[in-house]
Amino acid sequence: MELAHSLLLNEEEYNQLGEYQKSEFIFEWLRFLEKLLPVTSRADIRENQKKLVEQLTSLLNNAPGPPTRRLVAKNLAVLYSTGDTFSVYQTIEKCNELIRSKDDSPSYLPTKLAAVVCLGYLYKKLGRILGNSFTDTVGNVLKAMKNAESQGRYEIMLSLQNILKGLGAAAVPCHRDIYKAARSCLTDRSMAVRCAAAKCLLELQNEAVFMWSTDLDSVVTLCFKSFEGSNYDVRLAVSKLLGTILARALTSKQTPASTKHNFRRISLEEVMELLGTGFLRGSSGFLRASGDMLKGTSSVSRDVRVGVTQAYVVFASTLGGQWLERNFSAFLSHILDLVSQSHPKAIQSQMDAIGCRRCVSFILRATVGGLLGEKAQIAAAKEICQAIWKLKKVVDAAMSDSNLETRIMTADVTASQHVLVCALQELGSLIHGLGTTAAPLLQDSSTGVLEAVISVILHPSISVRLTAAWCLRCIAVALPSYASLLLDRCIERLSALKSSPEAVTGYSFAVAALLGAVKHCPLGIPHGKGKVIMTVAEDLLCSASQNSRISVQRTQAGWLLIAALMTLGPAVVQHHLPRMLLLWKCVFPSSPKDLETEKTRGDSFTWQVTLEGRAGALCAIKSFVSHCAGLLTDEVVQRLLPPLPSAVDLLTQLSSICKSYGNSLKTSSTVYRHKLYELLAVLPPKTYEGSFCAVLKESVADLTVPDSQIDASTFLLPPLCHKDDLLLLGPLLQETDHRFIEEQLLLGNSVAGGSLEYDPYSIYEKVAKRDSIPKPLPPVLSVVSAATRLFGVIFSHIGETHRLQVLEQLLNSIKQTKGSRQQIVQLNVVSAFSTSLKHLANCKGSLGPEEVKRSAVTLVMGALESNNPLLRCAAAECWARLAQVVSDSAFTAGLAQVSFDKLKSARDVVSRTGHSLALGCLYRYLGGIGSTQHLNACVGILYTLSQDSTSPDVQAWALHSLSLIVDLAGPLYHVHVEPTLSLILMLLLTVPPTYTEVHQSLGRCLNALITTLGPELQGSSATVSALRTSCLLGCAVMQDNPDCLVQAQAISCLQQLHMFAPRHVNLSNLVNLCSSYLLLRRAVVACLRQLVQREAAEVSEYAVALVKESREDFTPVDINIREIGLEGALLGLLDKELDQRLCQDIKETLSHMLTSMAVEKLSFWLKLCKDVLAASADFNTVASVDTTQEEETAKVDDASILTSESDERFHPFSNPRWSTRVFAAECVCKIINQCENAGSAHFDITLAQERKQRDSRDDFLVLHLADLIRMAFMAATDHSDQLRLSGLQTLLIVVRKFAAVPEPEFPGHVILEQYQANVGAALRPAFAPETPPDVTAKACQVCSAWIASGVVSDLNDLRRVHQLLVSSLVKVQAGKEAQGQQYNESTSTMEILAVLKAWAEVYIVAVEKQKNQSDAHNHSLKTTKSAEESYRDITSSASGLLDLVQADLGTLSKLWLAALQDFALLILPSEYASQLPAEGGTFYTAETIENARPHYYNSWALILYATALWLTTTGFIVVDPDEGVTNLSRPVTPTTMCQDSSTRPSVKSPEDVNTERFHLILGISVEFLCSPRSDAAMENIIACLRALQALFDVPWPRSKIGGDQELGVELLNVLHRLILTRESPDIQLAALEVVRLILFAAQEHVKEKRRSAEVDDGAAEKETLPEFGEGKDTGGLVPGKSLVFATLEFCVCILVRQLPQLNPKLTCSPAVQSGKHLLLSEDGSRLVSAALVILSDVPAICSPEGSVSVLPTILYLTIGVLKETAVKLQDDQLPLTVAASLQALKGLLSSPMARAEKSRTAWTDLLRSALVTVLDCWDQVDGLLQQHDEVSLLTAITVFILSSSPEVTTIECLQKRCIEKFKITLDSKDPFVQYKCYQLLHSIFQHPNKTVSYPYIHSLAPSIVRKLQETEKAKPENAAELHVIQEGIKVLTALTATAEEEHRAHLVACLLPILISFLLDENALGSATNATKNLHEFALQNLMQIGPQYSSVFKKLMSSSPTMKARLESAVKGNQESIKVKTAKHAKNPGKSSSIQLKTNFL
Repeated sequence: MELAHSLLLNEEEYNQLGEYQKSEFIFEWLRFLEKLLPVTSRADIRENQKKLVEQLTSLLNNAPGPPTRRLVAKNLAVLYSTGDTFSVYQTIEKCNELIRSKDDSPSYLPTKLAAVVCLGYLYKKLGRILGNSFTDTVGNVLKAMKNAESQGRYEIMLSLQNILKGLGAAAVPCHRDIYKAARSCLTDRSMAVRCAAAKCLLELQNEAVFMWSTDLDSVVTLCFKSFEGSNYDVRLAVSKLLGTILARALTSKQTPASTKHNFRRISLEEVMELLGTGFLRGSSGFLRASGDMLKGTSSVSRDVRVGVTQAYVVFASTLGGQWLERNFSAFLSHILDLVSQSHPKAIQSQMDAIGCRRCVSFILRATVGGLLGEKAQIAAAKEICQAIWKLKKVVDAAMSDSNLETRIMTADVTASQHVLVCALQELGSLIHGLGTTAAPLLQDSSTGVLEAVISVILHPSISVRLTAAWCLRCIAVALPSYASLLLDRCIERLSALKSSPEAVTGYSFAVAALLGAVKHCPLGIPHGKGKVIMTVAEDLLCSASQNSRISVQRTQAGWLLIAALMTLGPAVVQHHLPRMLLLWKCVFPSSPKDLETEKTRGDSFTWQVTLEGRAGALCAIKSFVSHCAGLLTDEVVQRLLPPLPSAVDLLTQLSSICKSYGNSLKTSSTVYRHKLYELLAVLPPKTYEGSFCAVLKESVADLTVPDSQIDASTFLLPPLCHKDDLLLLGPLLQETDHRFIEEQLLLGNSVAGGSLEYDPYSIYEKVAKRDSIPKPLPPVLSVVSAATRLFGVIFSHIGETHRLQVLEQLLNSIKQTKGSRQQIVQLNVVSAFSTSLKHLANCKGSLGPEEVKRSAVTLVMGALESNNPLLRCAAAECWARLAQVVSDSAFTAGLAQVSFDKLKSARDVVSRTGHSLALGCLYRYLGGIGSTQHLNACVGILYTLSQDSTSPDVQAWALHSLSLIVDLAGPLYHVHVEPTLSLILMLLLTVPPTYTEVHQSLGRCLNALITTLGPELQGSSATVSALRTSCLLGCAVMQDNPDCLVQAQAISCLQQLHMFAPRHVNLSNLVNLCSSYLLLRRAVVACLRQLVQREAAEVSEYAVALVKESREDFTPVDINIREIGLEGALLGLLDKELDQRLCQDIKETLSHMLTSMAVEKLSFWLKLCKDVLAASADFNTVASVDTTQEEETAKVDDASILTSESDERFHPFSNPRWSTRVFAAECVCKIINQCENAGSAHFDITLAQERKQRDSRDDFLVLHLADLIRMAFMAATDHSDQLRLSGLQTLLIVVRKFAAVPEPEFPGHVILEQYQANVGAALRPAFAPETPPDVTAKACQVCSAWIASGVVSDLNDLRRVHQLLVSSLVKVQAGKEAQGQQYNESTSTMEILAVLKAWAEVYIVAVEKQKNQSDAHNHSLKTTKSAEESYRDITSSASGLLDLVQADLGTLSKLWLAALQDFALLILPSEYASQLPAEGGTFYTAETIENARPHYYNSWALILYATALWLTTTGFIVVDPDEGVTNLSRPVTPTTMCQDSSTRPSVKSPEDVNTERFHLILGISVEFLCSPRSDAAMENIIACLRALQALFDVPWPRSKIGGDQELGVELLNVLHRLILTRESPDIQLAALEVVRLILFAAQEHVKEKRRSAEVDDGAAEKETLPEFGEGKDTGGLVPGKSLVFATLEFCVCILVRQLPQLNPKLTCSPAVQSGKHLLLSEDGSRLVSAALVILSDVPAICSPEGSVSVLPTILYLTIGVLKETAVKLQDDQLPLTVAASLQALKGLLSSPMARAEKSRTAWTDLLRSALVTVLDCWDQVDGLLQQHDEVSLLTAITVFILSSSPEVTTIECLQKRCIEKFKITLDSKDPFVQYKCYQLLHSIFQHPNKTVSYPYIHSLAPSIVRKLQETEKAKPENAAELHVIQEGIKVLTALTATAEEEHRAHLVACLLPILISFLLDENALGSATNATKNLHEFALQNLMQIGPQYSSVFKKLMSSSPTMKARLESAVKGNQESIKVKTAKHAKNPGKSSSIQLKTNFL
């Protein structure tokens, strides 16, 4: 294939190829040429043009296939347009000759068609350059059309379209001829030709004025004719033509041409009238109404009506949203008029009426829902309301006027019903779509939406009542605040108008619908409503028999209410269960005898009431079972069962009852059957085993002797077919945008689809995914589907012999019927059997013995050869299920053989299609094909079938089957891949484009092959690359196919290819986002979603580039892409799209793009989001922002926002829907998140500005802060509640992320401060009384975050936001009773807790700030005095914040405690449920306990922390001052602890209150920390630990825990478990702090006990003192009981986690290399240090014996840490852990236990061993000298020497080793080590105990002196060496001072010469280094001090050594002179005084 990549065709190569390869080679060359020509230079093209033209035209004679001919034509056109044009006429002439040729043989046809296509493209590209030649060409083509077959006509039409496109206005002379030709084609037999003609005419109307002026009528009539017998594609194409022409006629300006024809402008009324004619009278024209039309028998064919419906939508869409807004009332009245009484013919039968209503609803939904923005939609809703009011008046007049004949009245009323249904349905959908943005509409009293809807609930027609109820349901879902209000209103009317039948049904429908809406309203309705409704329902049922006029209605209403009530779920239903079960029991006769007596009594009316009532009861129980599965305990099931047998008995008697009482009972008995079947299908089959036979018999009768002659296949079978196989049946069964109206064409003529009035019980059910309203089918049909479902359940549970009988009965019933009836029975039977196989497969049952299998095969075989393609599909699926259930390879092979034999012999299309599909499906559920033999056989047969060009159907089914086999065979298929690929390519290149179904199947095959090849496609071998090229070729052919579904296939193939071999796929034309086919749009977006996961930036750039390149007609989406990029276009599409799945994909695509690109294209993304959010911001709200505090720029911005409304171009998004705006707000949050991960510059304005100056392309989030705030503000103040929540969330994130960003221009301030007005304004509306609680709760969170963030330091500014919290606190104090009864009680819980949590957060921050400042203050006091002022500033704000809270703290603390008590009750395990207070807690009610839980879980932690802080600040001593006082200001006093007052003393002592509070906090914490759920938030755990810290920070709680050892141990164990499961260092540090406090408490306790013991036994001898502390006299510690043990466990856990080497078990294992040091992280070091601090405190709580038993562990760990972490750091710093371990050692060594009598000896031994361990560290390990830090180890030794009792270290051997170490260190090469060594020796030498210090002095002093003497020769080089010498001198000086008198002179005599040797003479002083100079000065200073001190020795020495004396004198002189010079300088510039003073001081 690579050889095909050249400008000229490589003919040598070409001639060597085989037949099929030639066509592939040519196609590849043409594809290459298509890409190459536009980029080749003109000169190159001219050079090769002649040869190229020859090659291309010669291809025309080669009978090219459809894709090839299109490419030849394109290339020729491009060649001429870029090269020379002189030879073009020859080419055109040649094409014309080919067309004129008389050869009519099929083999010559492709050449003719190629010539036609060629002409089209040449004219399209070259247009008017070709001058006048077009008239001959067009004439020639039209002539050829007269005897062309369908393919020819198709190509000619498309070619003419191209010619017209190229020539534009120049083609006028041919317009009429083309028009005539296209007219005939528009009603062609072939659907493809009709589509092509529609496209041609659409092109023609651009220039041909007559089409939309003089000939308009005939064009319209023609379109209507074209709709007849059309398919979906034709309807799309023709409706587009019709809609466009009418829109054109309406908007056209008067042209000179049109005035000649005395043409007048046509009005909107006339256009609508034209369309209406088609809708109402079909294609029979205006005047030529045939006789039967006048007789009123014929009804309009459905396809015409559906086509016209689509034309209406095209017409409105073409004119656009603004036009629709202006003309909406005219449009609406016309559309509604289509179903009004003025056209009784259209709605004469119920079927027709339902069909027409659907069409009208569709028109309204597509125009109002799709074209109008939210404001316009509100206006439209008002118009619809007006229409409802008008009709209401008509009905009222008719009803009240009783003297007229009643006949007229009912006619009038029934006629208005359909208009009302459509209007109500659209009103409901509109409001549902608007959501809470519709609030202003409902508040507008002049419109009276609610009044209008409620008023028609009393309409005499049941369908109007139902639709009105549905409309109320939509209102409740959209505006949850209305739900309970509407319920109240309807219940009240229902009770008031109990005697009117319309009112009873109407209002009960409304209540049921509203109850159905509750599950869509997250805020729910008050719990008490359930009780009210139950009472009303009972009342209706009990009073039904009182008045026979309304007994049916009351019965139905009562059960309907109960059934709807069940949807509220178990929490509500459990309270009413007993009453409901009682009613259920009473509705059926209790014994068979009673049933018999019933039959003898009564008339048809009582039976009707009875059946209605029982059907209702069955429905209620079914609703109970499906919505309250949680309540179905065994006991309840037992109570449900008794009435069932009698219900089944009644079922068996129904037919005889109907016979006795006539046909009036037919409907009610059908409904009863249906409901019983439905109930049984959801109950567990075990419960009605006894009735299996009876029920089965009845259901079989329903299936085999159906009442209806309706072919129900289209709704029974699709669910039973596999979704992949349904693709075979054309677009009707697939999802399209027009599914809602197209459905009725699917269902055949006798059914128009479902409608609410067929089953009122569906009004409370959940709607199916795609529908906007439930569409139950007529009872006769729904009974069949219920029977099939139930049959499936029962059949899989009955015995095998019984199964055989049933199957035989079913087979017989098929045999006995004839004709169409037989097909219906067969269909019912197969669907029932298929369901049962599904059940069997699910429960892994077996089918039964051989006979059963045989009957089953016969049954399915019959269906496989049925004429109904849907039935064949279902049968094939059934075939697969059969194989799955039997799961026996021999049986499966037998099934396959049956199909093989059939396919070999049969010649008819039906059995060939059926059996080929059966072959493909056979292994579907058997885990794939395993036998190569079977595979080869299948492939062989299907290859043959797929090349049967006589029947496209056979080809399509065979190829589809092949695709299934490719999938099922998996790797086995590899051998067949190449032949299959070449077959697919061959077919793709030869099958005519009009056979779309074949192309679609080919696409599926290619897709399956690509999947099978998988990652192998990446390979580089020749075969793989050939396969890859073939796949790409196939995709290219499919992408060029005119059919959208084939293009969708192509895209998904490319998507697969891209997944496996991304480098080789070029996804060029993917940006078709606005196809009219839903499936294509889905495919494009799904593919985009995959692409952007890998390479978002490339896709985005590519899309824009592509749109800029393509010069052809722009679609609106493309223009959008140019301006706002692919992202913007996708956002726009998201706004217009109604399909859920597509919207989800678009959102995911945008999220992926945002994740990978938001940071790079920050401004772009933020602008997009801002445009979406600003496009609909209510301008009045934006203007009201208090901008006084914003800078000038912001004001300018505001102005621009206000003016932008008038400027249309400003917004690429016009009025986006609220859901799109919510998505934009979510995007803003994601962008902030992305920036956070991208780097700190996004949150640091100084850095951002610097980097922006350096590179202007850089962009940072902080520079867009104003936009972020504005977006959050716009969203937070919107009408839509969802958007308000998103806006508040955005604001919250902005506040949290930017709170700490400083404002560089005003130091000490932060950047957010300037936006405080905006924040305040955004929050204020959320606290308005009518705001929903979830919004208020969110706003509380933002408030607390804002106050806590510390952005605003000025209290007066803070007060605005603080005031909002105060106002909500007042609301909380009113308690749960005072909350409005609008929502469920749990919502007030949510709001209250949100308020309390917000206050808790503020309080916590205030306390923390104050604490930090007092720390800072103490710190600053130590440094300087100047900090006073600054401190005052800071504390004012912190204590100010605390003051703000302080005012309400009394109230708050009570409420917090109450909330914690509630929480404590709610977290009790379920077995304590009986102990919970019956009336609920302080903030929750007992009934809504489940809903309240999550809110408590959400907020308890911060409340707990705040309460703990409050208790500790009051030191646990507070008792309410007003506790005893009577005037309590608030009704809530939660301190009562929910106990009954009689059971306890009336007043508690403060101690009791405190204890309760202490245990409350401790209990909640322990419960939570014991087992925090894996998803528990970090914040909660930390808050909980902090609360414990705060608690133990004060003495009283410490005394509680110190005194209660079990409690302490329990807590420690819980904390231990916590650190095992949570890795976070923050959590572990917090836990360590709590442990430290617990230990401290225990220490205090032990001390206290010892102290009191001493006081008591002061006189007694000390020996007799009892031992306090753990370990008593034995030293034993009991794990689980011992606090010490628990503490050790905890610390070991922390230490070993950080330093695994400490674990002795591990150290022996090879995994831990002892020679290696791990450098701990900063967190790790902090953890280890904290653990060591705790360890060193442990002995203090032990008895002496106890301390002995724990000491070894503690020493081991402490020294272990020292060993492991004593590593040298770069800057000679001591590592944190080393410092901690030294500190711990010091603590241990100086512990009183080391001195206590009982433990002294043991301690001494242990401490000695420890010292040995430290000394051993030094020695070599494994021959490696460890890289230990000598300084740390020396320090450790020094600590031992200084802190322990002398007997530990004075043993000779130890002392010797220590001295040894010091000696080694003194000789160290590292000056720092020497320096440290001197320092340590300094401290040892000064040890007061001589036995300790002398040995060291004796051993080490001489070597120090020696070292210092050596310095004379080696002067110090640098500061470090200088420090060493200075330190040495200090040691000697100190020694001199401590030495005894007799030795002192000797020492001074050593010291002085050394010091004098450091002095320099004047010459040397000038040239000396800094270090030597400093040494000189240091020596001089020391000499000046020592001289006077030891004057005698000094003088003696001076006199004995004259050189020394001279040196000293000269140095002193020099010093005095330099001081003089300095003072002189000092006088000159006094400014420098202080620094110099300091220096001299220092010297």
